[in-house]
Amino acid sequence: MSAPTVSLPTSSTTSPPAGTGTAGTLRTPGTRRGVLLDWRVRFAILSVVWGFSFLLIKVGTEAYAPFQVALGRVLFGALALVTVLLVRREPLPRGLRTWGHLGVAALLLNTVPFSLFAYAELSIPSGLAGICNATSPLWGMALSLVALSEDRPTRRRVAGLGLGFLGVLTVLGAWEGFSGVDAKGTAFALLASLCYPIGWIYVRRTLAGTPGSPVALTGGQLLVSTLQLALVSALFTSAPTSFPLWPTLSVIALGALGTGMALQMQYGLVAEIGPTTAQMVTYFIPVIATAAGVLVLGEQLHWNTPAGAAIVLAGAALTQTRPGRRKPA
Repeated sequence: MSAPTVSLPTSSTTSPPAGTGTAGTLRTPGTRRGVLLDWRVRFAILSVVWGFSFLLIKVGTEAYAPFQVALGRVLFGALALVTVLLVRREPLPRGLRTWGHLGVAALLLNTVPFSLFAYAELSIPSGLAGICNATSPLWGMALSLVALSEDRPTRRRVAGLGLGFLGVLTVLGAWEGFSGVDAKGTAFALLASLCYPIGWIYVRRTLAGTPGSPVALTGGQLLVSTLQLALVSALFTSAPTSFPLWPTLSVIALGALGTGMALQMQYGLVAEIGPTTAQMVTYFIPVIATAAGVLVLGEQLHWNTPAGAAIVLAGAALTQTRPGRRKPA
């Protein structure tokens, strides 16, 4: 691209919003020209799109196997980003080494977590899946203690880690022995959230400085994930015999909007308002996911779910804080 690029923070705890599943966090286009919508409007749209993603997964699994939902998600997301590349006349990444690393990134950031979330929502509410997704910054903080020695923890961030996991226990109703909560589905959702910071750490250490825009890198990553999930689906699922309207539209929207359009919008926000403010969208996703599940799907909401979600988000916010620079005397 001819536009100038800016490097984003490389800390694993300063990550793209949980659930984006993108390697395109390394370089971002600079100043955007001709933006029609104010950034606050685009921020709100992005929050709603990603918040509703968990509802779309739930509806998709009503007609398709979890692997097939994940396959449709990356397929239509890849088509959306490849279309953008064609319009821009921008090539995909080059080099076997780059594509090898994109393959691992696709596995960690798309293939595995997207499949796990789809399997999780076979037995847990979409709102609970959205709240589990919000634990990604907490997992990132925990991993940074052992995987990134230069990213030293502070008391505030360690406190945020503890507070966040206290929120998870609140959501799950630990004082009642986790009654009423499907342990397997919840474990799948939490494991999916753990995949994201692992993938971010891998991307940071292998793809930092790789030539190409975020759209090209993420488009390549989604293409590889499409091949991975196509193979897995062929081996472990049967081809669908019908294509019901709403589940099919949900999967298409999940990919084209929730992965393609949303990532494009995220890159623009990071370029315009910076990564710190742009990543605040993470804290709106579980709120919208829970509201969508209750209002659209009629999912039950108990007091401990929003209370625990608030504690999780407070802990996640604390893990993102950094000590300020000392002013010279």
